[in-house]
Amino acid sequence: MNASELAEMETDELVRLGKEALEARRFVQAQRYLYAALERLRTPEHLSLYALASAQATGNVKSAVAWCQEAIKMEPRNSNHFLRLGTVYLAAGRKKEAIRALHLGLRVGKNPAITKLLQTLGQRERPVLPFLSRGNPLNKYLGKMRSSLFRK
Repeated sequence: MNASELAEMETDELVRLGKEALEARRFVQAQRYLYAALERLRTPEHLSLYALASAQATGNVKSAVAWCQEAIKMEPRNSNHFLRLGTVYLAAGRKKEAIRALHLGLRVGKNPAITKLLQTLGQRERPVLPFLSRGNPLNKYLGKMRSSLFRK
């Protein structure tokens, strides 16, 4: 699709096509649609969607994180922005930051997509003895015992 065809489309149609392309993992195409929508109307939704598409298409995580954070500042009660920020961090291999962003999103509101993503990532349980470090041999041994007991 060329630039003149994008210019003729409505903003809502561009966002819809961008979301569909994201779901189909056609990130470059999604980036084009969402950039065109963002140029017309700079909403938090458009911003965080474009950030996700851009991070996946180009690997430019630094800019994508900044755009997601801008969307969160504009609309702090929308958990979808936290979901997209977490996904951007995951794309960059920054799992710890991703989990932190996803948990912040759950504080804002229940979001089944965030819950599902956290379940697929898996969560570590708290150390058995919290006053010892996680790497302490006693914590490791007791943790293995606890997990084997609850697995059965």
